[in-house]
Amino acid sequence: MLFDSHTHLNNENINDELRDQLAAEIDASDVSYVMDVGFDLGSSMQAAGDAAKYPWCYAAVGVHPHDAKTLDEDMLTLIKGLTKKPKVQAIGEIGLDFYYDHSDRDVQRYWFRRQIQLANELKMPIAIHSREADQETMDILKEEGAFTAERASWFPKRKGPNGEMLPDCRVLLHCFSGSRELAQQYVKLGATISIAGPVTFKNNRKTREVVEALPIEFLLVETDAPYLTPEPYRGRKNKVPYVEYTARKVAEIKGMDYEEVAKITCQNAKVFYGIE
Repeated sequence: MLFDSHTHLNNENINDELRDQLAAEIDASDVSYVMDVGFDLGSSMQAAGDAAKYPWCYAAVGVHPHDAKTLDEDMLTLIKGLTKKPKVQAIGEIGLDFYYDHSDRDVQRYWFRRQIQLANELKMPIAIHSREADQETMDILKEEGAFTAERASWFPKRKGPNGEMLPDCRVLLHCFSGSRELAQQYVKLGATISIAGPVTFKNNRKTREVVEALPIEFLLVETDAPYLTPEPYRGRKNKVPYVEYTARKVAEIKGMDYEEVAKITCQNAKVFYGIE
């Protein structure tokens, strides 16, 4: 049992025929749940449609920082409307990307804040994209109330490593690439950390240190397919079933059984996204 907590069946290069082919591969795999994550209005609509079509698929809707320049209040209203559709579980992926700067940084900041505000209005989980913007991402999340006691009160508490029940603000740092110290700060605030394919790369000590440092209770696994393909398929397009290789690497790093990691991270993702 695996949960790919962040993928893009809604990618603009995937037509209906290829999407059904990829779905058949998911059906034949050990993946039980998939979160199809929006990055603009069209992909958010596609994700909602995929969630309606495939029993294992759920959706997040939102606008990626790359596409923040396309956003306006009318589009945000349409995104809000999509949250009413069945199996739409989160706002995302939203955030800041100061690596590519495809949208002006002030435009990114503004629409990041507006989408956090929307998630708070709707009391929904948030999936965050952050690249080369670690401190600003955290600062904006704090300033917009993503880690307040009020927000935590909207969601059931999560079980910690010693069985204690801890506040859960339902904020996910997807494909986390920050430091161990930053990850620990986020977890203390009530966030969750998602690990993607790069953890399998031989030279990626940074992400391995994050996995070592955090209790398994605060970790999810993902593909971000068709991007970030793990070893041994690096160099090819990523696919949902390849989340197994990320889970196996997490298990290796933590000295746990793969089956246990698959089961725990699946349950963590179901709790995070509010899936029964």
